[in-house]
Amino acid sequence: MHRSARLGRHPGRPLTGGSSTELVLASQSPRRHELLRGLGLTFRVEPADVDESWERGEDPRAYVERVAIDKAEKVAHLLDRDGGICVLAADTTVDLDDDILAKPDDDAHARQMLEALSGRAHQVHTAVVGWTAREAIATVVTTDVTFRTLTDADIDWYLGIGEHLDKAGAYGMQTAGGALVERIDGSPSNVIGLPLAETIDVLRACGVTVARV
Repeated sequence: MHRSARLGRHPGRPLTGGSSTELVLASQSPRRHELLRGLGLTFRVEPADVDESWERGEDPRAYVERVAIDKAEKVAHLLDRDGGICVLAADTTVDLDDDILAKPDDDAHARQMLEALSGRAHQVHTAVVGWTAREAIATVVTTDVTFRTLTDADIDWYLGIGEHLDKAGAYGMQTAGGALVERIDGSPSNVIGLPLAETIDVLRACGVTVARV
């Protein structure tokens, strides 16, 4: 089931002045860049380097929201120019039975992840945060993803493509990894890294002009 939290508002530490809203993306992800450009948006990129460690037992949805808020806050306060900005940050994780599957360490680790996901449903959570001079606006979206039952040959084929090492859960749905997926319930773009409908809501709440959809 697709699940999206209401837009939550968190107090932000004030930035100064500013009348127009410039969009700053706190992410190096080419997938997020592409999704935002697909909305006709212009933005600049200021990657955030924050602690993304997960404490076992921490709720995965709370975890992605915490990390996304940390990214947005760090970039917002590095930009000591004025307050006329909206910093957009996001964090995505793969959740299998409340255990977070991050990016694999190596091919063997990726194989273990794909074997664990084979034939089963898991959740992909993405937190989206817009940080302005007034407040931080956050939402968390969950999409259910069910994998096909994978053979050893399927896994060998996918690992041979070589796109798995920089992907949470060791797969990318928007590329060849989509062949591993049997069913999706919810936002496809959420699995890629940015739920578009909810991102538009966050941006509009932050004062960023987005064309009607």
